[in-house]
Amino acid sequence: MSGSVIVVGGGLAGMAAAVALANDGAQITLVERRPEIGGRVYSYPHPALGETVDSQHVVLGCCTNLLELCGQAGQSGAIRWYDELVFLEPGGRRSVMRPGLLPAPSHQTMSFLRAPMLSLRDKVGIAAGLMEFLRGYPAGDAESFATWVKRTGQTERAVRHFWEPVVVGALNDGFENCSTKYAGKVFHESFLRSPEGGRLGIPAQPLSEFLAPVGDVALRAGVTVKKAGVERLAQSAGGWVVTAGGEELRAENVVLAVSFKEAERLMQGLPGTAIDFTHFVHAPITTIHLWYDRDVTGLDHAVLLDTRIQWVFVKSRIRGWAASRGSYLELVISASEPELAMGREEILASALREFQLFFPEAKSAKLLKSGVLKEARATFSVTPGLDRFRPAQRTQWPGLFLAGDWTATEWPSTMEGAVRSGRLAAGEIVGERGRFMAAELPATGLMRWLSRC
Repeated sequence: MSGSVIVVGGGLAGMAAAVALANDGAQITLVERRPEIGGRVYSYPHPALGETVDSQHVVLGCCTNLLELCGQAGQSGAIRWYDELVFLEPGGRRSVMRPGLLPAPSHQTMSFLRAPMLSLRDKVGIAAGLMEFLRGYPAGDAESFATWVKRTGQTERAVRHFWEPVVVGALNDGFENCSTKYAGKVFHESFLRSPEGGRLGIPAQPLSEFLAPVGDVALRAGVTVKKAGVERLAQSAGGWVVTAGGEELRAENVVLAVSFKEAERLMQGLPGTAIDFTHFVHAPITTIHLWYDRDVTGLDHAVLLDTRIQWVFVKSRIRGWAASRGSYLELVISASEPELAMGREEILASALREFQLFFPEAKSAKLLKSGVLKEARATFSVTPGLDRFRPAQRTQWPGLFLAGDWTATEWPSTMEGAVRSGRLAAGEIVGERGRFMAAELPATGLMRWLSRC
């Protein structure tokens, strides 16, 4: 049993820590200033549009800790699962990647060979590149993926139609700012290790609604929730004092499950060696939200090639709307630094022009509403060499623990990384780091012998 714990932050990292520790018998106080849980995984009612707008997040089959937490909250059935990815070129030509009858790592080989978006030369180079991630991903993170692409001689078309859509979409940054380690992890886990690991899951509810049952699990486990911002963190005799909303809260242990910027602010007055936060940088995501009078895609989701838009998610289809309600979809621009300096109308006009290259029916459909959501701090960048600055969950200060996807999790900036960090922090508090961790998804086929991960 882990005594009294204050968890600062009600995002996925904080909720994962709070649920794990409360179920273990600890006395938990969760401090969160926002009205809903979820942190950066959220939706909100747009006052001008009269619609609920999402930040865009997806899950993969390999995200075992996130999926287990959703299962604890009874939300497994609220995820729509897809076994294929549709890559679209301007003009509408499709390449469909799906598992076939061959065992892993060859389960997508037949659809890959048939994909018209790539030439034979492109495919040979990609296959040779994937061989580097067959057994796993690099232990070190010093090499940038830009260097890897040059070193392995990838063609320009292979970069544009395969490596870039996957890496930029998954890691939310350009190749120079992504280490080969984490790019390799994406390909090993989602393309090679097993068909199940690469399955795409999309919540079929607005995200705050989707995560609300996780908060209910915490409340049933006895977690006390205080809605307030945290002003100060200080050591005290036998533990810690967290000042929140003008009130002093005391506990033996504290889990700071907040962003790296907020952690830096709260920890700056602590004695001893400070954590070096200067190497952490944010990466933005911009989503364009469109409501049409009818379905204009015929698809639930797709990867869009040769455009600023990486993904389209047709939320009305994913959520099972009746046709009479029209169509609601999201266009996602990852690594959207240029869009931060652009106005709403400029972003919208550009996105509509590009969208219509893939779905010309949108030209004749009626656009009922539109919105643009810029998230300047959507993720952190897994820049080359960052691992040595990502702090462990156990700090040098007794009783103080860190959680958040930016801490040392061996995962990039994802919902899975956040949940893992919270569970790892909970494990450190009880003295058994891996105690609350879900089992990894097993390798299948030939990967049972080839994969070292």
